[in-house]
Amino acid sequence: MASGFSYTGGRSRCFAYWQEFSKCYAEADTPSQCRLQADDYLECLHHTKEVARAKTVKAEFIKQAEHQAKEGRKVADVLADGVIVSVGLIQRGKSTESPK
Repeated sequence: MASGFSYTGGRSRCFAYWQEFSKCYAEADTPSQCRLQADDYLECLHHTKEVARAKTVKAEFIKQAEHQAKEGRKVADVLADGVIVSVGLIQRGKSTESPK
């Protein structure tokens, strides 16, 4: 582990996971007993599972966009309407004015 301090001087974001891992490691008979805590700590540091899930979601989004493009919509329109980052709360092309 590095210094244990974040850039702002407080505890790092993964310090709690490090404490759980080191406590388990100190009390364990074999290091393999602490595999879950080690996995949690490494995920906090490197975000490998999170990145893999984001790639899977992006691949599925592109697959669905290509499927919709085959149905007649232009790929650019599909991608513009359904950006992954937007959760779909704000739809493009609809006015926000109230009807009179």
